[in-house]
Amino acid sequence: MIQREITRTWTVQHHQHSPIHAAGMVLNPTNMQEFDPFLFLAEDFFKKGTFDFHPHRGIETVTYVIEGKLEHNDNKAGKGELGPGDVQWMTAGRGVIHIEDPAEGETVHSLQLWVNLPREHKMTEPRYQNLRGQDMPVREEEGALIRIFSGSSGGVQSATQNYVPVTFVEINLKAGASTVQDLPGNYTGFMYVLEGNGFFGKNKVEAKKGQALQLGKGVEGEESEVTIQAKERLRVLLYAGKPLNEPIVARGPFVMNTEEEIRQAYRDYMDGKFEE
Repeated sequence: MIQREITRTWTVQHHQHSPIHAAGMVLNPTNMQEFDPFLFLAEDFFKKGTFDFHPHRGIETVTYVIEGKLEHNDNKAGKGELGPGDVQWMTAGRGVIHIEDPAEGETVHSLQLWVNLPREHKMTEPRYQNLRGQDMPVREEEGALIRIFSGSSGGVQSATQNYVPVTFVEINLKAGASTVQDLPGNYTGFMYVLEGNGFFGKNKVEAKKGQALQLGKGVEGEESEVTIQAKERLRVLLYAGKPLNEPIVARGPFVMNTEEEIRQAYRDYMDGKFEE
């Protein structure tokens, strides 16, 4: 079993974009290949009216609510309300128009991840999965509770449907406790600390709330694991997935494999084909 190291840590910087919206990039979209299949991860603090209806094609959006109540609506009959600890997994596929808006009077603190779709599934039918934190399978050990939103942990499997194999878990540790998360050797991965601090990876890198950590590479065909130990009460999200190793062309809300596919996405949207 290969022990993953931590190769890099960084502190997320937040900026005020408007009186009702502040955001920071956990994964910066300027280099989308680095964390393939993940394109970027944004941390948002926002109120009702920040975002209007907008389109997507070629990706999945995975939204984790940290605080507040978030309402989702799209033009493909996807609808839901998420509270703290809930996740919305939306497959845009061939095209969806949606809005995510805090409930009236709420300030929502959330993380939104974009997961790239492989070439053969870029134009799949849209799909919406509402993943309630209280309904997700959990793995419990002494001082540890791991909630599994996608993939598996220690043999406990999530029923979440994926086009790209992704492990997404919320790890909760009491002070002094530790746990190990298993991962296929070829997965790319990172973590983001929501609460507390601890030591991560084979090289025991220390990180605290508001910091992200990049997992070192594993080996294709071999299992790997990452060790996490809480210095004080710790909550951390771990994201890992199988790289697509495909060309990425991103323009605004669309992510495809070629420039022509991007141009076609804009033509289709302007021609009303996202409404079909």
